[in-house]
Parts: sequence; structure tokens; C-alpha cells
Amino acid sequence: MTNHFIDYQHTDVFLMIGSNSAENHPQSMRWIGKAKRNRGAKMIVADPRLTKSTVYADIFARHRPGTDIPFLLGIMKYAIENNLYHKEYVADFTNASFLVNSEFGFTEGLFSGAQDKDGKVKYDKATWQYQKDGETVKKDPTLQHPNCVFQLLKKHVSRYDIKTVSSITGVPEDVYRKVCETYAATGAPEKSGNIIYAMGITQHTTGTQNVRAIAMLQLLLGNIGKPGGGVNAQRGESNVQGSTDLAMLSHLLPGYLGVPNATKHKNLQDYIEIETPAAGYWTNKPNFMVSLLKAFYGEYATNENDFGFDWLPKVDGKNRTHMGIFQEMMEGNVKGFFAWGQNPAVGGPGANYERKAMEKLDWLVTVDLFETETAAFWHAPGVKPEDVQTECFLLPAAFSYEKQGTVTNSGRWIQWRYQAVNPPGEAKSDLWIADELFKAVKKEYQNGGKFPEPIVNMLWDYDKPGHEEPDIEKIAVEINGYEVGKEDTALASFGQLKDDGSTVCGMWIYTGYMAIDKDMNMPNCKRRSLEDSGLGSFLKYSFSWPLNRRIIYNRCAADMDGNPWDPQRALFKWDGNKWISNDVPDFSKTKTPQESGAFPFIMLPEGHGRLFASGPVDGPFPEHYEPMESPAQNIISKQQNAPCANVFKGDWAKVAKLGDSNYPIVATTHRSIEHYQSGAVTRNCPTLAEIGPYMYVSISEGLAQEKGIQPGDDVWVETVRAKIKCKASVLPVVKPVMINGKKVEIVGMPWCFGYQGIATGAIANDLVPAVGDGNTSIQESKAFLVNITKA
Repeated sequence: MTNHFIDYQHTDVFLMIGSNSAENHPQSMRWIGKAKRNRGAKMIVADPRLTKSTVYADIFARHRPGTDIPFLLGIMKYAIENNLYHKEYVADFTNASFLVNSEFGFTEGLFSGAQDKDGKVKYDKATWQYQKDGETVKKDPTLQHPNCVFQLLKKHVSRYDIKTVSSITGVPEDVYRKVCETYAATGAPEKSGNIIYAMGITQHTTGTQNVRAIAMLQLLLGNIGKPGGGVNAQRGESNVQGSTDLAMLSHLLPGYLGVPNATKHKNLQDYIEIETPAAGYWTNKPNFMVSLLKAFYGEYATNENDFGFDWLPKVDGKNRTHMGIFQEMMEGNVKGFFAWGQNPAVGGPGANYERKAMEKLDWLVTVDLFETETAAFWHAPGVKPEDVQTECFLLPAAFSYEKQGTVTNSGRWIQWRYQAVNPPGEAKSDLWIADELFKAVKKEYQNGGKFPEPIVNMLWDYDKPGHEEPDIEKIAVEINGYEVGKEDTALASFGQLKDDGSTVCGMWIYTGYMAIDKDMNMPNCKRRSLEDSGLGSFLKYSFSWPLNRRIIYNRCAADMDGNPWDPQRALFKWDGNKWISNDVPDFSKTKTPQESGAFPFIMLPEGHGRLFASGPVDGPFPEHYEPMESPAQNIISKQQNAPCANVFKGDWAKVAKLGDSNYPIVATTHRSIEHYQSGAVTRNCPTLAEIGPYMYVSISEGLAQEKGIQPGDDVWVETVRAKIKCKASVLPVVKPVMINGKKVEIVGMPWCFGYQGIATGAIANDLVPAVGDGNTSIQESKAFLVNITKA
């Protein structure tokens, strides 16, 4: 999130798309409600289903799953053609004026540089680069040059008129026009628009570009970096942000440093030279990387041995994401697997195939509170335990209230949570388990091994005399960062990190969270001081990365003269001599407004927000492609599906072809208010299991009548890959939409059920295909094709 939940009170218009905050993020709804009461804020909800959030909406746009990009690009077109975009912001703070290679082009759904490789498109990005005069990017401040980013964007979105968007999405033209009018109005300098999204945006083969479209719309309307604005992802758990920060993704090290590549990075110098940009704050990457290596290897990380760079694992060009791992597992190439606080037997795409893949493991370790479906894959329905050779271990873990440590919420606030009660029985904290496991592994490697150095040289000294648990505060200070020789003093800023081996830091973006607030005499993340004035930044409540900044890219909260866009919501104001602040600035307060405003997006080499970006593998602009399974022909171009999508091998990746009459219904998955994630905890809670006992599929009243289905009937939901049986919920929660003049039914299923616990039911993700976004390989579980019959 660029902003935070409390800041929602300053919003004028909310656009909630791919999210259902009323049920899944009630704290955000608290502040949305305050904005509606106090500011008269409007809320637009775009969702295939009638949800509790849509009840609060001023405009409900029921759209077909998998059509978010045309929905968003259409608003951009409307804003540009009606002169509603934030002109000053776009000209000064984005790359709208930058000139792009004159050879750049776009034809029938493909950008210039498209090449066929192994059945999918791989782009040569040479024509996606800026024009330069030496090292200086050429610009046109008038935004009229045909090759400037603004004109290229204007041309690209010109095809997404209201009628076309309505035909693709199924949103009636009058409703969509009202959406455009209402949200584009936040392009007025004194207004703020806030886009809220969740997995309904990301779980698509165009997931990355969906998020790009949101960011671009916010840049166009001047809604990034200021109160009440932002691109605000609603995380699915209280610490998903924290786990992402700490590198739970296969291509990242802590703090969003890229994992070294075995081919490109032969040594530390290669890594630094190739991965460090010439401008922007990432020029400090050497300081962050060397300090991280010192946190890994301590005294064994020296200048002479590249600070232990050779001991880091390297990526090898293979897909190591969730689906990539399971593809390897299916092929017998993965021998052991830790399912640590996750439940892929329910949560993964083609979950029935993932359960089958686990039968090929030599061993499986599940770390969880209860015996989940993953822990119990060997006695799932239809499986004969005697046929499964996998050796299975279940380590009982402590629940969140049974251990202490920090959690990082969606708004990047890092808050220390204290232990409330002891875990029951033999359950242990994750930290205790990891600590004991590593010490046992290290003991084995001290007797030799193929490559013992990364293990035996690891800095691991967290024992706390007289305590069973490791010293969690010592670990927290290591993550925060300290100077070598001053292990008890947490650094206050990542500006203090160095590349000479004199500093240790486990994750640079968290530097300062364990530093002592001298006024309150406690670490910053433990602070709980409220405030009764200002904008609600709560700078003395917890710690927000980076550097306690509550709104990122916040130089954009004021114009080039330092005047806030709305004086009533002034995050920063230049009084002629100094800055008056309501947040931690991401610019130097010693600089004048003109100096600091020249490069407001400090993490980017060009210093400007990217309306055009060469980073994504599938294009510098978002473009609509139909989901891999779709009932509709793509009417915007000849390219039917995402050209760079990752399609895996085998039956779990089989997809229904366009026009297959056996599977005419669009399905999507969603969460349930009674159950959390895969239901691993909540389906073992008697009260929650009682009020949410059944797996169901929501179908329209018309579809029920057509199929002869009554509410509560058992039905089969079938795809080209699998079928499941569940109850039918017949309510106007879902309704058919008109797509290209044809009626298309939509159904929805919660994905929280499985065969373990008190409340059991069929697994919705058994139906989802193993296809993923070309950038991230996230699964496309929000749009696929099914048929429904009475059981």
C-alpha cells in the first residue's frame, strides 16, 4: 500500500475492485465509513458478486471476471478525452513527457519486439526504451510529440470507449459512464481518489498488468503520494506484508533485493554492477546487499571472500514459484517439502494434482496448528495410505496469540505483538522450530558434507540463557541493522548502512523499527501513542517502513512551489523558508520545492512515475486479453489470451477451448466471512464451523430455473480438469451479464473448504487450471469455465 487504513478518512472517491473489504478487511471499512460520513465520500465497487461491500456502494458495477483492464483503461480514456486528468501532476511528476524509441509500436494485441519462443511470446524490449541525447532522456514538456509517453498512452487507450468496455465487461453503459464520471472527477487537484484491490485483481494471467493499470490511473489523476489517494492492496492476513518484505517469494532476498543469478552474477562485483542503477535511491543497493551478507555470515563475511556471496543460493532460470515447484514435484525432482503455515492441498491451483504430486515425495514436513489437508494428503478421500511411500511429519505450531514478535499490516505498519498465552501441549513457536532445526542441521554439517560453508558459517547465536525460546529481540535488532561491535544498538536509518562490512542489516527497509524512541524509551515498533490533531498519521504509533513514512512518494502531495493540492489536507507545505510536515518526507527537507519536486519518485532511476514501463515481460502498457478459459472472443484485438502467460505441463494445465459448449459458465472463487484462508484454523473452531458448515456454489435464479435446481440441492461443478459436488446457493448474489450481445452466466465458490476439520466440503481449487501470470506465475483462479448440473 502507498497509504494506510487511517488515511482512508481523507478520500473523496473510493474505487474498490477485486476486493470485498466489508467482509475481509473490516478495519478499512471503518475508515471508509468515516470518509462517507464526514466528507460525503462516494464509493464505487466493481465486483462480479453482490457482496456486503456493494451494500455500501454508491455505484455497483457488476463486471465479468477477467475484464479489469478494459474497465480501468476506459476510465483513463474518459479522463483524457474530457480533460479531467491532473495536468500539472502528470507533466511534472510522471514520465508523460519522455520520448520513446520511434520504432516502438503496437499491432493487434502485440507490442513491437514480439518473438515466438516455445509456443509463447517473448519480447525483445529494444524499442521500449527512452530516446536519449547522451545520457539525458529526451522530453517534450508540451506533451504533443507523437512519441512522448502521454501521446502513446492516449492512442493506446483510445480503443476503450464506453460502448466497447461495456461489451467486454458486461457493465451496462449507463452504469459505466457514471463510474467514469465519478472517478475521473478525482483528477481535480483538490480531490483524492483511492483504489482498493485484493486477490480479485492479482489472480489472473494478466494480474501484474491489472495492478499496473491501477497505478497508471492513479498517476494520471494525480492520486499517488497524497492524503486520501494511493494504490492500496488489502492483504489476506495480518502479516502477509511482513512475509513478503522478508522474501517469501522465490526471486527475492529480504528488502526486495533480487536473488543472484547463476549465469549473470559470477561474483559480488558482477551483481553490484549489473543490478545497481545509475540514479535513484537504489544506487545504495551495495550498502544494503553487503549489510545483508554480514547478517547472514557475520565474521565469516569479509571483503576477501566477497562477504560470502558465493554461499548464497542462485536462481537458475527455472520457474521456482509455487506452480513451478509442484511441476517439478510431479516429475519426481523434489524429494522433500516443508509446508510451513500453508495448505497447498486446498489453496493451490489444480489442488487435486498437487495432492497427487506429494505422493512422489520422500518426505513431507507440515508445520501447523491442526492436521491440515496437506498434512493429511495421504489419507484424503480416495487415497489408499498403504500406497503412499512419503514419510510424513506434523510439527504442532503456536497460534499468533501464543508467541511474540512483529506483524506488518497492509499499510506497512510494523507492530510488536506480545504473547498472550502459552501454546497447548507440544506446540512450539515457529521461531523455536526454525532455531532447533537449523542447529541440528549445522551439527550434521560440522562432520562434513558436499558444501558445508553456507551452513557452518551462518551467523546463528540466538540462545537466551535461562529461556527455552530464542532471543527474539536480538533477531529483531539484526533485521533492523547495527554497527559491527555495537550489536545492542539498533540503527535509526538505512542511510547509515555501508558496503565495507562495518554494518549488519537483515532487511534494510525495516531499519529504524527497533531503534529506541528516546521520548518514550522503547523500540519504535512497540510505541502506542495516539494523537488528537493533524491528519491521523500517528507517527508515534508503531513504525511504518520506510523510515516511519506513512504515505510513500509523498513529495507529490504538494505542487512544484510546495503548496499542498488541498490546504485542508496538507501533508507538506513550503512556507517560503522551510517545510511544514505531517509525515516523514521522502525528500530532503533542506531542498527547495523545485529541487525536491524534480525527482519525486525517488526509487526509480528517472525519478518520475511510470505511465510507460519497460519492466513487465508482457508490455509497457496494460492490454486486455481474455482469461485462458473464456466464453468470449477478444473484440479489442486478434490476440485472444495473454501472450506471455505461464502455462504448465500436464492435465492440471488443460484448458477448455473457446466455444466449448460443455463449459459455458464463468466461475470465480472468493472468501467466506465465517472461514479464513483455506479454513485450516476456522474449520476446526466449533462455533465458526456451525455457522459456516457447507461448501456451496452461488448460482443465479435464472440458471437454477434452467437446470431444475432448488436452493440447497447438491450439484456437480465440472471443468475440463475435474469436478466437485457441493450445495447450490440460489440468490441474486450472482447474475448473468451481457457480453458482446450474449448472455453469460457467472457463478462463485468459496475456496476455504477441504476434507479435514469439523466443517468439511469439496475443494474449489481442484477446478482451477495451472496457468499463471507471465511475470509472477500467480494462478488464474478468478476466471475459468465450468458447467453445473443437478447431482
